[in-house]
Amino acid sequence: MEILQHIPVNLINFVLVTLLSLIIGLEQSRLLHVKDDRKLFGTDRTFTFIGILGFVLYIIQPETLYLYMGGGLVLSVMLGLYYHNKLKNLNKYGMTTIMIALLTYCIAPLIITQPKWLAILIIVTVLIFTEMKERFNLLSQKFDSDEFITLGKFLVIAGVVLPVVPNEPFVPYLSLTPYKIWLAVVVISSISYISYLLKKFIFKDSGIIISGILGGLYSSTATTFIIARKSKEATANEYRYAAAIVFATVMMYLRILIIMFIFNPELGYKLLPAFLTMILVSTLTGIGIFFFRKKTESTDVNKTTDDKNPLEFKVAIIFTLLYIVFTIITYYTIAYFGVKGLNLLSFIVGTTDIDPFLINLFQGGFSVSINVIAIATLQSIISNNILKTIYAVVLSNKKIIKPIIIGFAIIIITNTIFAILL
Repeated sequence: MEILQHIPVNLINFVLVTLLSLIIGLEQSRLLHVKDDRKLFGTDRTFTFIGILGFVLYIIQPETLYLYMGGGLVLSVMLGLYYHNKLKNLNKYGMTTIMIALLTYCIAPLIITQPKWLAILIIVTVLIFTEMKERFNLLSQKFDSDEFITLGKFLVIAGVVLPVVPNEPFVPYLSLTPYKIWLAVVVISSISYISYLLKKFIFKDSGIIISGILGGLYSSTATTFIIARKSKEATANEYRYAAAIVFATVMMYLRILIIMFIFNPELGYKLLPAFLTMILVSTLTGIGIFFFRKKTESTDVNKTTDDKNPLEFKVAIIFTLLYIVFTIITYYTIAYFGVKGLNLLSFIVGTTDIDPFLINLFQGGFSVSINVIAIATLQSIISNNILKTIYAVVLSNKKIIKPIIIGFAIIIITNTIFAILL
């Protein structure tokens, strides 16, 4: 660092501009060997000279930047003539090379006026996006007509509605605000949307195990129901379905832990050892079931869950209504029946969608201790696991009933031990 302090700043800037421009030029030169050379107006030296030109014109007159702007105008005219000739003679409409040339011209002011890491990050981004053209083309072919509508819904839910909703309680004695309600919708929608994208674009033709994992990230109860019914069609490797159901429960613990840290970090740290243990125990249980009686031949590897849009308006409405209902029920249960009432309610809620109830608990506002909330959380999960066990036993292939019962018994007993020890 002491040596760098004795080197003129302009020298360091010039070297960086030259190197970064050369890197862009070398990347374009590589493309020259892949594409028709008539499509490119220059290669490594041309882009290096463009970067050096921008540096020279910028430092000569840094106060007004007339020379730099004039050089940019001349370069733009030359690039315009090149593009016109390209349209006329080659009938090619791509402007990537032109945009990269203009970005190369802008490297000098970036290096001089902005942090060096920002300039390097921009150049790296340019290089990556240039090289990923074919991958982007393949990705765009996977999108159907509704994908951007789904993305638009998510952006509206998270980026437009959430910042503008008020954070004032609309019921005086409840800590229930429009902001808290919609924040819960955003968090659940985000987790569901990530699961949806992974399932649709990365693991589109995944096997039963991946389907269970990704489905559990969205809803372990619904995934258990679907996989259990699907297992009746299996003719080989039936134990994969039992393992997939258990892995869906693993993801339930992970999902709830993430939600807990978002809404109540204090509770998250308190229950972190219990949840990490439950994730480990559930994972080992699923692995044990998966390798038990594992056969070399597999015929049931297709996905079993549908790529349904997780951002349907009716889903958000149902979640919102459940959240409000559970808030009111929880408040009056604690007010009239105290901790015993909350414990009973947590077991009852486990037979429904537990996310609205848990988020409601995590956000606080009730006259109970953090320890009581922790116990209620574990109890609702125990109840939900019992419900999933019943679903799996009733709906599954008879061959996997035994491993399902054993697997969930291990999970439920471990969960119960933590609930008792709190």
